[in-house]
Amino acid sequence: MIDIHNHLLFGVDDGPQVVEETIELLKQAKEQGITGIVVTPHHLHPRYNNTFNDVESEIYKLNLNPLIKGFDIQLYPGQEIRITDKVLEDIEKNKIKGINHSKYLLIELPSNSIPHYTKSLLYEIQTKGFIPVIVHPERNKAIAQDINLLYELITNGALSQITASSLTGDLGKNIQKLSIQMIEHHLIHFVASDAHDATNRPFGLGHLFETAKLKKMDKVLRDLLDNNEHMIQNKDIVRKRPIEFKKNKFFGLF
Repeated sequence: MIDIHNHLLFGVDDGPQVVEETIELLKQAKEQGITGIVVTPHHLHPRYNNTFNDVESEIYKLNLNPLIKGFDIQLYPGQEIRITDKVLEDIEKNKIKGINHSKYLLIELPSNSIPHYTKSLLYEIQTKGFIPVIVHPERNKAIAQDINLLYELITNGALSQITASSLTGDLGKNIQKLSIQMIEHHLIHFVASDAHDATNRPFGLGHLFETAKLKKMDKVLRDLLDNNEHMIQNKDIVRKRPIEFKKNKFFGLF
């Protein structure tokens, strides 16, 4: 099982601050059967910048630690890229590269809104040969109020990744309901942990198949996890035609 969105590096963003916390996260990942982790610290965030080359360098340092090496979990380079007007510039400067040198980029929207330039920027990213993957759309307030905002982005070529803890209900029943509906309407293509620490924002991938409300979604969840594998291998994923939400299905969560 591969996790494609994770804040594992210590001292670089709002993830672990010391190596011991990174080790605790890796111990948790091992217990849940995770064999590979894409390390995706924040980039172009108001508080954090981590170029792709810096991420690769930090992974190299981690792998020198015998305790970390002993977990036998493959670490892959990546970034969680905040959507700003600097994205294209950083792509040109090679500060931004695809997940594990693939064509996939993890793109983070602000938590409260969708910037007016989002659709055009995602299009420009695609003209550069990349596929933008919108991370945790279920936690965006604008999308929660009007889910067809996500539908529009997906129909224009973007993909999206949902958070495991949203699906398991750890972030609340409303978020769980919204997340399931997004999957049912073919708006989600990957699932990841977005783990930051072992206690407050832990791994949740291992709990997906233990959650009662997700029992009927076993095959769909496995397909999403297969897509994680395809991402790091730079392969195309199988995607179904997205289904538009009917107006009477909209509901506000915030």
